[in-house]
Amino acid sequence: MRGAGAPRRPGHRVVLALAGAAARPLLVVLRALGLGDLLTGVPALRALADAFPAHRRVLAAPAALAPIAALVGAVDAVVPTEPLAPLDPGLRGAAVAVNLHGRGPESHRVLLGAEPARLVAFAHAQVPESAGSPEWRACEHEVERWCRLLTESVLPADPRRLGLDPPPPAAGEVAYGATIVHPGAASGGRRWPPERFAAVARAELERGREVVVTGGRRERELGLEVARLAGLSAEAVLAGRTELLELAALVAAAGSVVCGDTGIAHLATALGTPSVVLFGPVSPSLWGPPPGHPQHRALWAGESSDPHAATPAAGLLSLTVDEVLAALATLPHRAASRGQS
Repeated sequence: MRGAGAPRRPGHRVVLALAGAAARPLLVVLRALGLGDLLTGVPALRALADAFPAHRRVLAAPAALAPIAALVGAVDAVVPTEPLAPLDPGLRGAAVAVNLHGRGPESHRVLLGAEPARLVAFAHAQVPESAGSPEWRACEHEVERWCRLLTESVLPADPRRLGLDPPPPAAGEVAYGATIVHPGAASGGRRWPPERFAAVARAELERGREVVVTGGRRERELGLEVARLAGLSAEAVLAGRTELLELAALVAAAGSVVCGDTGIAHLATALGTPSVVLFGPVSPSLWGPPPGHPQHRALWAGESSDPHAATPAAGLLSLTVDEVLAALATLPHRAASRGQS
């Protein structure tokens, strides 16, 4: 089944270079951030594809995100780009440059340094070229923000176009109908304690559900700790063993996802997999599942704090295991398909 709002996948594949590109007008989009940032920008990317169908649409983003960008169906190429680093010389002189990275001024200057003919970005007093552009709003959902930037720039964008087609299953790494427990996050302020994730995993096992623990390479030890506390085998820990496309395949096949405010939560939204997402320092009204997605539960104590803190936010710690299990019990958990394991 196709993800809601997903266009048909193009015949080409996303590449990491510009060599051999046809002589088409160039559209450059800057979004040199993480997985969740890319996924919240999907409706805006699709709007740009609709507005500029004859342009060669290049996403300036980390190379690791290229396989996920390929699922969007709106990008012709991904050029590896680090946050606020100068753009690849091959991106100079674009017909249109779009800043989906931030409010400026640094990200505006990155794009202007490549001398585009047109800049689409939020207005910033320190960047004269942005005068008359849409105004930045601090308290705005990330998906809505970038769609509004385009719409107010006379480029209509629909924030509901978040869905992705599931990628092909990764051989030997897909657990159909399983509960995915993802204990990691980019900062300590957004990490719920591992013993609580373990308690959730143990409860899911007692309900007769398979459980797998996911995470990045740096979260392998954390995943093993959660597994040990939950009584899971090390084979159930997929943290550090999956690339992003494999993780997406796992999420697409899962029965449900339990995680903090991090990239896998946005994968669950994009792939339609029921989820419980624990928010701590940042409100789900800014980064949570958008309205109209009843298969997702966002838990938040209502206390904002530093999202980059080294220790878990007080509001996050106030969320209990019982609350998470109660939220899980309300989800339309997807069972394993017949003949799958």
